Parts: sequence; C-alpha cells; structure tokens
Amino acid sequence: QLFCSRFSGSMLFPLPQVWLLPLLDAVKVSPLIEKVSDHKDFKKLLRTRTNVLVLYTKSATSGESQLKLLSDVAQTVKGQGTIAWVNCGDSEGRKLCKKVKVDPGAKFGGFEMLHYKDGTFHMEYNRPATFKSMVAFLKDPSGPPLWEENPEAKDVLHVETEKDFRKLLKKEERPILMMFYAPWCGVCKRMQPIFQQAATETKGRYVLAGMNVHPSEFDGLKQEYNVKGYPTFCYFEKGKFLHHYENYGATSKDIASDWLEGPAAKDPEVPWSESDSPVFHLTDESFDSFLEEHTAALIMFYAPWCGHCKKMKPEYDEAAEVLNKSPGVLAALDATVHKAAGDRFKISGFPTVKYFVNGEEKYTLPHLRSKEKIIEFMHNPQAPPPPEQSWEEKPSSVSHLGFEDFREALKKKKHALVMFYAPWCPHCKNAVPHFTTAAELFKEDRKIVYAAVDCTKGQNHELCKQEGVEGYPTFNHYNYGKFSERYNGDRGGIKNCAKIKALNYFINFIHFRRSVKKKKMYGLKHNCRFFYEI
Repeated sequence: QLFCSRFSGSMLFPLPQVWLLPLLDAVKVSPLIEKVSDHKDFKKLLRTRTNVLVLYTKSATSGESQLKLLSDVAQTVKGQGTIAWVNCGDSEGRKLCKKVKVDPGAKFGGFEMLHYKDGTFHMEYNRPATFKSMVAFLKDPSGPPLWEENPEAKDVLHVETEKDFRKLLKKEERPILMMFYAPWCGVCKRMQPIFQQAATETKGRYVLAGMNVHPSEFDGLKQEYNVKGYPTFCYFEKGKFLHHYENYGATSKDIASDWLEGPAAKDPEVPWSESDSPVFHLTDESFDSFLEEHTAALIMFYAPWCGHCKKMKPEYDEAAEVLNKSPGVLAALDATVHKAAGDRFKISGFPTVKYFVNGEEKYTLPHLRSKEKIIEFMHNPQAPPPPEQSWEEKPSSVSHLGFEDFREALKKKKHALVMFYAPWCPHCKNAVPHFTTAAELFKEDRKIVYAAVDCTKGQNHELCKQEGVEGYPTFNHYNYGKFSERYNGDRGGIKNCAKIKALNYFINFIHFRRSVKKKKMYGLKHNCRFFYEI
C-alpha cells in the first residue's frame, strides 16, 4: 500500500499487452513474461500498462512451477494483460523488492503474486493457481471468482465450451438440469448456493451443471435455448431439451424433490410432431420433397421451448383442420432439431412463418398468429405489410454509435448521455421516445450528444461489456470521451410513473451538468426503478 501512493499519478492508457523481452536467467520461461529488476523499468512498466500481474520469487528456482504456468497464461492473455517476474534473489532484484516492500522469502513456497491496475497496487492474487482461474482474473481483474473456485460447488458439473456441452448431452444417460448464467448476475449469485446444495442432494441420480454463456461466442447457443436473461434453467433427458425451470425463488428442496423427482421431470410434454396433429411435420430430409408435392405451403419454423410458439400451436392446428389441403397446406419444422433447414432460410427467431409457392420462398409473415388470420391469408395470399423501422433507421437527433466509432464520436463532446440497449427489451422501448425527444431539444448544442448503442449488434456486444453494461437499458454519461457517471433516473412509460417525468429527467440530467451554476433539478423525485437483467 505504501507502494501505491509512491507511484500513483498520471497514466497513459494504450491497449494492454505483454512485452516481448529476452530472459537472462537459466530458468526457461516464455518470452511473453517480462523480466524486471531495475526500479525505473518497473515504474515505467506500471506507468504504461494498465493490467499487470507480477510474480516475486525468493530465487530464480523457487517459483519455477509458477513461471511454467504463467508462461501458458501469458500466451492466452496476450494483448489483454501483462505478466512480469521479479527475482528477489539477485542483486538488482533484491533492491527492487526492498523498495516496493515485498519479501517473497517470508511466504510459503518462496513466491508472491501481486496485481497492479492503472499504475497502482490493486490486490494480492489469492485465487487458485490454475490456468483457468488466472486467465479469468487477468481478463477481468475486478470481476468475481469463477463459480468452480468455490469448494462447495464440487458436485456441480462446470461446463466451459459449447463442444463440452454437446458432448455432455450426447453421452450422459442421467437427466441434466443446466443453469446458464453470467458471472455478474445478482440472481445467479443468489441461486448458486441453492443449486450447489441440490446437486449434492441428487448426486448420482441427476447431473446439475453450470455454464457461463455471457460471452458473445455463445450467442448461437443462447438463441437455441431461448436464453434471454440470467439465470436460465434447462432440463434435458437423453440429450433432448424438455423444459425450462422458472422458479427463481426455489430452495434446494424445491429443485431436488419437488421438481427433479416430481411430475415435471417424469411426465414430459409430448413433442408436437408426435401428437395427433393435422399439421404436416417436416424434417431436413423431407423438406424439399414436401415442397415438390405441394404447390402452396405455409411453414411454421418453431422451437419446443418457445412461449409464442406454444401459444400459436392450437391456432395453427385448428387452421390446418379447416383448410384441409385446399387452397394450401400447413406444415411445421422444429428448427432446433432440423438445423439445416433453419440455417438455409436464416431463421433467427421463433416462430417464423414462411409461405412457399412452387417450392420457392415467397413471403415471411410475422403478422400471422391467429387461426382467422392464417385462414384469411391462405384464401387470399398477399404480401405482408412492410416491417416497422428500427430506432436506428428512423430520422432523429440521437446519434447511433457502434464499436468502430464510439470513442471517436464522444471525444469532442463535453456531455454525452449514452443509452445502451437491446431492441427486444421492453424497458428500452419505453425509454426510446423520451430519450429521442430530449436529444431533439439539445440538437443545436455541438458540445452535447444523446447517443445510443445496440448491444446485440455485431462487435457492439464487446463494447457494451467494456462499458460495464449488465442490463438494459443502461445510461452512461461521458465527458470528452471519459466515463463520468451512470444515470439512474426514470426511464418512462412504466406503470405508476408519469411519462413526462421521464422526459424531464433525461433533459435535466444534461441541463444540470451544462449549467455553470449547478441549478436544482426540477421535476418530481423518482421512485420507480426498473432494470431488465440480461
């Protein structure tokens, strides 16, 4: 801590990286680990690198096993973090260790690992000395420990990759309850001890597994199993998804006894394709031949877990009975099982209804959901109304930014209020008109901008993560490109909150900060706080 105050100061913030300098010691370590012994070099390292883990060793050999492990870690975090080594056993290193008041000889094993963030001491590394834990730490030094680091979670199966997940579904004979979660999610943290206890109570009979699917690499998996918030619980038997479990106030007894061993698990819903249905149920193999046999066909691409699909099924069945092959047929395809057809027609949401004529796709029909509308369309097929414009496509004074232009756009703005959102989020939709109106009022001031970032779009997901977005909508205030504070006022359009109040808050937030004399904000004190976790 003495070291912190001595070396804190103005900082440079290039992208963190691992320095490539040769090692002179006999111990074989990766060239990606920076060997430091000079005090000035050490200060420079901390001044120019924002995320540094330093291994201090009693001698060149006392931390040999740690150096081998850190060599692998350095390769994985290259470009995201710096790993350095100080040998307190040589003459120069001894001076450095004395200056920073580190004595690895007093530690068990003769080594100590300290982390420095933004040029100052952050914390002693006290998490497990494993590859996965150290990589996770360097990728997010302020983040929570991995769930599997908790010894009480030993009976939970921790799944790391999509490949591991698919392998589990294919080979595991026992029923599986999978918890898809995000490390930052408050509800997940509250439920993890309950899930752990349930895993212990059902050990040997069921598999309770956890998987962090927050990274963008799992977007396809999240879509497949309708993971729109955290945690999401999915129940599988013999590799097939059967149910979602949505009792977020459950106890371990609820999970272990009342649900896993109750009727929900024992009496799974009969798949639609196996029920007595007048709808033709297609597969990847039968899809093309079916279209060859039928001049006109309406096909519903669905997922078994999808709530909107379940609501539409009886309407679709009844419409099929009435139509009875004339003037066209109604068919359905489970796109979570028959993925080739789903991929071929770029199915990105459920249900998706498409109309085919002579084997060719003619229309996508998002408005067909009821029996009456389906029958009406089949008797008189017409092109659907044009889709509603997205917020970004509508002309407004809101500046829509993305991963590529976010930093540059905010650099010249004294006040920027940025709304990080998802198009499907209901609270975001409520906030849009008020945020847009506020932007219109300040459009003449070139030092002010109301901006928006769609976190579901391309690389924006990473940008939103970097900006600390953990739910939608999130509003951040920036001053010349630097984060200043988070807006927690009214979002508008929500039960018991007047819409004008939300507009006032969006306006006042900037007006208050723009004024030379900070005036008291007008408008009612808000008492409605809503947040959609995703």
